Amino acid sequence: MQTVSIGPLGFSFAHVLLVLSFVVALLVGALYGRRHGVSIGGTLVDALLVSLVTARIGFVILYFEHFRDAPLDIIDIRDGGFSIYAGVFGAVAFGAWRMFRRISIRKPLGVAMLSGLMTWGAFSLTVNLIEVQEREIPDSGLSTLDGQSITLVDLQPGKPKVVNIWASWCPPCIREMPVLEKAQERYPDITFVFVNQGEQVETINSFLGQQDLSIRNVLSDVSGSFASATGSQALPTTLFYDAEGRQVDVHMGELSNASLAQKLEVFER
Repeated sequence: MQTVSIGPLGFSFAHVLLVLSFVVALLVGALYGRRHGVSIGGTLVDALLVSLVTARIGFVILYFEHFRDAPLDIIDIRDGGFSIYAGVFGAVAFGAWRMFRRISIRKPLGVAMLSGLMTWGAFSLTVNLIEVQEREIPDSGLSTLDGQSITLVDLQPGKPKVVNIWASWCPPCIREMPVLEKAQERYPDITFVFVNQGEQVETINSFLGQQDLSIRNVLSDVSGSFASATGSQALPTTLFYDAEGRQVDVHMGELSNASLAQKLEVFER
């Protein structure tokens, strides 16, 4: 499962796990705090905000070279660029500081934060262990823009692949296309594939012409079978496969130069 749909909205499973972990921390904190006659809900919210800010700062520091030409992108968090380690450090440091300042909240806050971290870690590990055997490139039938049938398994086998699922009516898809176009030229050892969802060839060609895009490996998935097979329920979604065809990462939402660089590091491990 790559994404979770709630009505018309789509969320990455990682984000849902984060929210679930925060809810667990709030519940545990409320119950434990009631026993000690203290309230820590506000402190937990503050810890979450500090975690998000430090996670973004950590990401920007790590990939600062990609922000030099567009410094305003630093505050554009639509690319999903966050450093997990920096975020955890920020939350723990903030929690430790608050516990140092207020002795009465030490146990409730410590137990609540530990419960949230354990929930996030346990669910993340379980999901990864379950999916590691299943996440391979599906053999769903696709077609090239000249009408030839093809599957991703047959497209340049033996090379890592970055598969972008997109549509011309999707604004974030449009914004990230130049980023992927540039990456396709910069990383010749990686196969970039653009799988359009539900649109006719004429519409796709018209879009590419209007946007003046020179991208290769544009494929059509009129039935949406590929997105369904990968569990992707929102656009854009980008999948990362190693040279053996195993999925090693996924990104839901718009990619920036920095967040794409972060994701491509998976091929260097």
